Amino acid sequence: MATAKTTFSRGRLALYAAALFIAVLIALFAFNYSFIKGQLGVGTAYGARVACSCHYIGGRDIGDCEKDFEPGMEVIGLSLNEEKRRVTASVPLLSSATAEFREGWGCVMLTDEDLAD
Repeated sequence: MATAKTTFSRGRLALYAAALFIAVLIALFAFNYSFIKGQLGVGTAYGARVACSCHYIGGRDIGDCEKDFEPGMEVIGLSLNEEKRRVTASVPLLSSATAEFREGWGCVMLTDEDLAD
């Protein structure tokens, strides 16, 4: 009785391993999406508040204010609206938060309703 041997080439095995790895990453992201979204919300709110205080109270350049971010916040970008005295921190397509400097109050976080005005 003859038996057939099937062998996988290293390239095919690497391709299957990569596909499995990507599938696991997608599954982890899908199951943890609300957790990830929540963490990004906290991170962008922190970034907006810290950068607003740094720029409007501390008088520093907005680019210099990124030095005050915690490790791991490199994905958060900042934008400045000098006319309205606002700083927005965002992770594109996932989360954003805006803080506004108000005389006598300092930097306050804005809600979606505040931003609609």
